[in-house]
Amino acid sequence: MVDPYAWLRDPDDPATVPHLEAENAWTEQVTARLDGLRSTIFEEIRTRTQEDDTSVPVRDGDWWYYGRTETGSSYPLHCRRRDRGDHSGPDGPESVFFDPNPLVEEGGYLALGVLDVSPDGNHLAYAVDRDGDERYELRFRDLRTGDEHAEVIPEVSYGFAWAADAGTCWYTLQDEASRPNRVLRHRLGDDPSHDVVVFTDDDDHFHVTVGPSRSRDVVAITAQSAVTTETWVLDAHHPDEAAQVVAAREHGIEYDVAHRPGELLVVSNHDGADDFAVWRASMNGMASAARSEWKLLVPHETGRRILGVEAFAGHTVVHGRSAGSSAMWLLDDSSGTLTPFEMDEPVGTIHPGTNPSFDTSIYRFGYQSLTVPASIIDQELATGERTVRKRQPVLGGFDPAQYQSAREWAVAADGTQVPISLVWRPDRVGDGPAPTVLYGYGAYEASMDPWFSVARLSLLDRGGVFAIAHVRGGGELGRHWYENGKFGAKPNSFSDFVACARHLVDTGRTSPDLLAARGGSAGGLLMGAVVNLAPELFRAVVAEVPFVDPLTTVLDPTLPLTVIEWDEWGDPLHDAEAYGWIRSYSPYENIRTDVRYPAILATAGLNDPRVGFHEPAKWVARLRDLVDGAVTSSLDERPVLFKVELGAGHGGPSGRYDAWRDEAFVLAFVLDALGLNR
Repeated sequence: MVDPYAWLRDPDDPATVPHLEAENAWTEQVTARLDGLRSTIFEEIRTRTQEDDTSVPVRDGDWWYYGRTETGSSYPLHCRRRDRGDHSGPDGPESVFFDPNPLVEEGGYLALGVLDVSPDGNHLAYAVDRDGDERYELRFRDLRTGDEHAEVIPEVSYGFAWAADAGTCWYTLQDEASRPNRVLRHRLGDDPSHDVVVFTDDDDHFHVTVGPSRSRDVVAITAQSAVTTETWVLDAHHPDEAAQVVAAREHGIEYDVAHRPGELLVVSNHDGADDFAVWRASMNGMASAARSEWKLLVPHETGRRILGVEAFAGHTVVHGRSAGSSAMWLLDDSSGTLTPFEMDEPVGTIHPGTNPSFDTSIYRFGYQSLTVPASIIDQELATGERTVRKRQPVLGGFDPAQYQSAREWAVAADGTQVPISLVWRPDRVGDGPAPTVLYGYGAYEASMDPWFSVARLSLLDRGGVFAIAHVRGGGELGRHWYENGKFGAKPNSFSDFVACARHLVDTGRTSPDLLAARGGSAGGLLMGAVVNLAPELFRAVVAEVPFVDPLTTVLDPTLPLTVIEWDEWGDPLHDAEAYGWIRSYSPYENIRTDVRYPAILATAGLNDPRVGFHEPAKWVARLRDLVDGAVTSSLDERPVLFKVELGAGHGGPSGRYDAWRDEAFVLAFVLDALGLNR
């Protein structure tokens, strides 16, 4: 079709920004009657949050590091205190080594891509993004004097590592398509124009990053596409030496490494290990054994997805997934036996914590669920003894016993069972259908594991239910779950979500007039496809930074991420079959005129490098053109609304207060649609 809104792709078109400003004004006008509810929800979030708070200190070298928030400050202070000398805890006065608050104007955007202290504790590297386009400016600070180093390096990405000498470092630079493709070596005090390129990847399918090993002996350069990995290692003690490859890239083979003196532990899917296994590769200097000489340590087991391995001086921790849930195991290196980290709840999430020290007998991990706030737990590995170091405080009389969670299974159109995680407050939900928000994502093998949310309490305490549809395309049930929701099988993600919605309706938990759907980014594509597939099932839909014009985007290899995305969605530029399947589900191309759509709220960030603002802008405009009743000033008549952040990117507002206001805006829209606007 001829695209009547193609001009919106150009942010420099003189009509674009005025159009977006008009959209914001219209959305504000239509939702103005929700101002009071928005203010109430914001205050609920604020008063339930302990604004003055401190994270659990973590030891790294001679210092204990922690974050601290203060009432009225949007960003946390980064602090440290000296170790008392026996590694038992911090001692001495607090040092605030980085305060981001003075760097941003009121209501402005600020994100950190790098925040890394040198091994000797004397220098700080930090990289700042001020508009949300994820192009960072790298700077250095002398922590002994507080003075800034003269050099400034623009256009950096996320990866960074210090050498052992604490004066040399490596960082990544981006190309014109926002692809990190080069690793450079820098010496503190030198002119960045003299920095040495140590690695370049000219294949547009690959993104490059760099990072240190926990042992601090090795720095790893990783080039990764959606389906293939290649890792090179640098000697942290001899930073001028060239990188050496661990295993040359082979299409479809992924691997990740953890260093221990004399060896690498490798998590990979080679040799038919679809859900990944763990190998040991010996090292001679920086040269590692050939892949054919790796020794199998943890064999592949179908349905047990291994995601990573952490090597310490005296122990090894493996993390992954089992039976649809997150999992972690302590590995016996001699026998290959895995001992699970047991948790009490069946619907919860366990994940690695911050463990920078290589020589330690204590492992820190995190746990949370739909009813239990995020917790930081230390486990003494020799005895199994656990200490809860901190549980996220929730003020205002919060009692987790008042809430209930469950796991249910919907049956998809092809007979596949799809898990749903739910949470509600039984004393606020009656026997009949309840207002419900169904959330989904379903791409990149990303698992939407149950998480706790303070903001979500504003829904639950009003009698709402929150549910997560763990659709195919995610990684909840292993690699096959992902592969059955990508390429030509992508429609499974959409039909799975519809099956979950129908399950909630058919079991009497909710009804179409009481059901809202929510998703962002690739989950926004899910929302756009679902409202075309089954609009009658939903009263309202929130599509945040939604990927709703995928065909146009992945046809353009000059856009950020497009080429690497071909391994997720298909390459419609060179493959007619891929063009056909993307065209068949693209929300922008498949708007229907024979149905009544739910109320829709779409969001975007003008500087978003991941999903261009023009995608939801075009989608909303086209919906209004084609759908009867979409243009209305009444929330009762199911409008199509668009809210765009003109100074932010993919993640929306960056400061915590602005983020709470943004969430209050979305929740007010949803609660009003579901009749919970009290």
